[in-house]
Amino acid sequence: MLGFIIQRLIQATGVMAVMSVIVFCGVYAIGNPIDIVIPPEATQEIRAEAIRRLGLDRPLYEQYFIFISNLLQGDLGRSFVYNIPVLDLIGTRLPATLELVLISVLSATFLGVSLGIYAGYRPDSWVSKMIMAVSVLGFSVPSFWVGLILILFFAVNLGWLPAGGRGETVEIWGVAWSFPTLNGLSHIVLPAVNLALFKLAMMIRLARAGTREIMLTDTIKFARAAGLSESTILRRHLLKLISIPIITVFGLELGSTLAFAVVTETIFSWPGVGKLIIDSITVLDRPVMVAYLILVAFLFVTINFVIDLVFALIDPRVRHGVSA
Repeated sequence: MLGFIIQRLIQATGVMAVMSVIVFCGVYAIGNPIDIVIPPEATQEIRAEAIRRLGLDRPLYEQYFIFISNLLQGDLGRSFVYNIPVLDLIGTRLPATLELVLISVLSATFLGVSLGIYAGYRPDSWVSKMIMAVSVLGFSVPSFWVGLILILFFAVNLGWLPAGGRGETVEIWGVAWSFPTLNGLSHIVLPAVNLALFKLAMMIRLARAGTREIMLTDTIKFARAAGLSESTILRRHLLKLISIPIITVFGLELGSTLAFAVVTETIFSWPGVGKLIIDSITVLDRPVMVAYLILVAFLFVTINFVIDLVFALIDPRVRHGVSA
């Protein structure tokens, strides 16, 4: 197991090193932030001083090595626009994105897996057909359109829920959260539903396909022949056998939703990290863009590393196959 962990850590380090080069060079090849940060009427002396202060007068490779050196010390630079450390800026927006993503992904996973198992266990019932129709809808309809329809119907026409914003927050351990308050929770509902719809459809189809496949195996036949009840078969055998693909998709979807909740946050004016990166791209705030993409890469690498460890614990053949 130790050799398996060391091998995965070496792979993760290599991926992060390559991603740092790609992200840094890609972002720094886009536009000139001085044209946005410095007003057009500024003198050449002011422009030269701003370029020197931001370190943009140095060669690209030198800027990269300075960035890596600071990164290893936990410093991702300062925002050109806000003039505060990038980690502090992202940290103020991260709780909003985190609570929205966790609520949407966890609810989609629990509901989707339950509905998918039912649809796979009783595929010919009318309820199962309705469940699969919902999954088709989740895959077919674009999220921005669903978001606009939710706002139009529940916020504008009915007035039941707010159209945007985060609502009231309370501080828990120094971090502002919305979900503990009724007002904040009402603001979460629409964006969470919009964000969860695609994940719900994916989990339904994944759980249904796994259930249909497992129910036809000899394992289930022997369990039934042994006199085990259907509920025991579902709990002890079915859930364990379909858990690996579900864990994989859950981890990847959690990471992708955290990283790319941009559309939902923009439509519902949710003050999260996704909206921050859109604003940073608009004004070419390079340190924020680079830090965001580096953190996204680190997030995916970490999630894949954790998933590999979970696989190794669930199925020992994974780690034995690697060590072999």
